[in-house]
Amino acid sequence: MKDGVNGVALGVFIFFFLAVTVMGFLAARWRRAENEATLDEWGLGGRSFGTWVTWFLLGGDLYTAYTFVAVPAAIYAAGASGFFAVPYTILVYPLIFTFLPRLWSVSHKHGYVTTSDFVRGRFGSKGLSLAVAVTGILATMPYIALQLVGIQAVLDVMGVGGGENTNWFVKDLPLLIAFAVLAAYTYSSGLRAPALIAFVKDGLIYLVIAVAIIYIPIKLGGFDDIFAAAQDKFNPPGKPPTGALAPGEAGHWGYATLALGSALALFMYPHSITATLSSRSREVIRRNTTILPLYSLMLGLLALLGFMAIAAGVKVENGQLAIPQLFENMFPDWFAGVAFAAIGIGALVPAAIMSIAAANLFTRNIYKDFLKPDATPEQETKVSKLVSLLVKVGALAFVLTMDKTVAINFQLLGGIWILQTMPALVGGLFTRWFHRWALIAGWAVGMIYGTAAAYGVASPSQKHFGGSSKEIPGLGEIGYIGLTAFVLNVVVVVVLTFVLNAVKAPVGTDETSPGDYTADAGDPGVQEKLPPATAGAPGGH
Repeated sequence: MKDGVNGVALGVFIFFFLAVTVMGFLAARWRRAENEATLDEWGLGGRSFGTWVTWFLLGGDLYTAYTFVAVPAAIYAAGASGFFAVPYTILVYPLIFTFLPRLWSVSHKHGYVTTSDFVRGRFGSKGLSLAVAVTGILATMPYIALQLVGIQAVLDVMGVGGGENTNWFVKDLPLLIAFAVLAAYTYSSGLRAPALIAFVKDGLIYLVIAVAIIYIPIKLGGFDDIFAAAQDKFNPPGKPPTGALAPGEAGHWGYATLALGSALALFMYPHSITATLSSRSREVIRRNTTILPLYSLMLGLLALLGFMAIAAGVKVENGQLAIPQLFENMFPDWFAGVAFAAIGIGALVPAAIMSIAAANLFTRNIYKDFLKPDATPEQETKVSKLVSLLVKVGALAFVLTMDKTVAINFQLLGGIWILQTMPALVGGLFTRWFHRWALIAGWAVGMIYGTAAAYGVASPSQKHFGGSSKEIPGLGEIGYIGLTAFVLNVVVVVVLTFVLNAVKAPVGTDETSPGDYTADAGDPGVQEKLPPATAGAPGGH
């Protein structure tokens, strides 16, 4: 690590940061609607984004600063097991092709803003809707915190903020400034801000990876030398192996279940759905499921940076600093600044979308459903704006007061939790057979088992919540806890549905109809045809 502040890199970083800040505030004027005081406008960008805007928004949403830092960091630390992120992003796109267009159609028809809106309308259950909303908010909070961890990693490598002994305010001031700017333009522009900034963010990331994947191997003597260096690190002569270039047989179950479970969970996150519902037509969603795999190609190349960091001799105690440090060591200062800007902006875009998504869940499914059922669209928008600020404050407090490994472990726990909402959401898109009470019970079993199992996992640095894999009951193999909890969830749902249907327990009112799941923009009765006063109201059709 270079001594002092890297002034050139910092200058380039500040230039791009200021540029996207201006874009964030100008986004309020982009596609401005007549009535901006609705969640459709502030929280979903007016449901008006086309194919390319949606593609950049979803990419900016899913491929975050934490992805940029953590995926190659995992490979730097343990080898090929970190590549699980590549197959899971390949698995996810055929999966979402089957259900996202249906979710878009029914949400557009009824003015649903969140997944919980749909669950309430489909099953007639505010309790189930509340469970989905609370899970979404809990899973999103540590995810936002990790975006701030990504920014902090870049600032540390650039030498900004001083050392560990520096006054806490001076040390964290750059992060506080970045947070304040993010909070201000999100409050002002809503989802339009990250949608506009995503163009810059993804452009920078593609540029940095394209240069890195060519330039760094040339400087290091080629991929043969890179893989040889990684092999030497993971299998030192006369010592126990610390990793592997390919997962060993004992790790196959863990690798496969983690990839599959992560694929199932990815589009259960509220921010993924928020970006999806912002698109203007069903066909936009279908097109995006076919072109989003381009990001998987990028992710595969990005993951190789972990091996390059080993070959370049990068030595860091915190693995999250490995890739920023690699960039500073290998690139000229000005291009290192571009790379750091890509990571920093890669934190701002998803953090904004995540805070908006969590705020929408609170507003529609807690505030409106339980606290103020007669809330007007203007009141909903105001509450959502305020909650988006509180969510970011909470994430900032999380980062500033807790060890970074705690944030990472809670994000892993969030993945286990959010997967338990899949039976209600995806199941509800295809069938009404599942009973609402069975879905609540299955969710509770999955949440309790997943949390308890994760609590019992230890690591060298953590007594509890030290990982997301544990022995699968009945199989004796190590597998992803979230997938095991999901299987238990589904079993409970199916068994209890048979029982509850047999005793004719009340099933609730379904406000949707079969045609709603294939409706497209411009069809008679869809949401944008409604008068402004009812356009944001659930069930308005």
